[in-house]
Amino acid sequence: MPHEILIGLGGNLSSKAGGPVETLKAALRQLQDRGLTLKAVSRAYRTAPVPPSGQPDFVNAAATFETTLSPGECLGVLQAVETALGRQRGERWSARTLDLDLLAAGDIVAPDMATWRHLAYEADPMTVHTPLVLPHPRLHVRGFVLMPLQDIAPGWRHPVTGETVTEMAAACEKAGGFEGVQPIGALLGAGASL
Repeated sequence: MPHEILIGLGGNLSSKAGGPVETLKAALRQLQDRGLTLKAVSRAYRTAPVPPSGQPDFVNAAATFETTLSPGECLGVLQAVETALGRQRGERWSARTLDLDLLAAGDIVAPDMATWRHLAYEADPMTVHTPLVLPHPRLHVRGFVLMPLQDIAPGWRHPVTGETVTEMAAACEKAGGFEGVQPIGALLGAGASL
């Protein structure tokens, strides 16, 4: 049965598709070519690297897709698109051509509620080798994720915290989480095709 997924897109290096904005557009095309149906895409945002570093600013966006694929299959598609557009996995938080994150798949919590809470509030998610954590364990505190999500899914409710994107964004902004996040324009123009 079709269900909705939320995807975060970002990058700060050029790829064979061009600069970061062109790379995000190419990623959206490739995701559709691989069976995901695009429902909405946010504006593009220029964002400072997290954690702060000397690397170039990122361009970030978010999109909703409809799919019949399982979350694990979706993750495989995202990683295949990253590779196709030149992503080379290196040091954590390093510059990259493309980063595609499966932010949420409906109201699924994976691998389970206790592990999710541990990863989101106590542990560094990278220290636990769990292939799929849903929703993304840092979604609720990252301005560069929440600001684009406000464009396309303000009423989406986090299945663990119960908060909407709008509520999470307000808390994030109050904590200074929107510093360094600036809209730079529509990723796709009105009526534009990929």
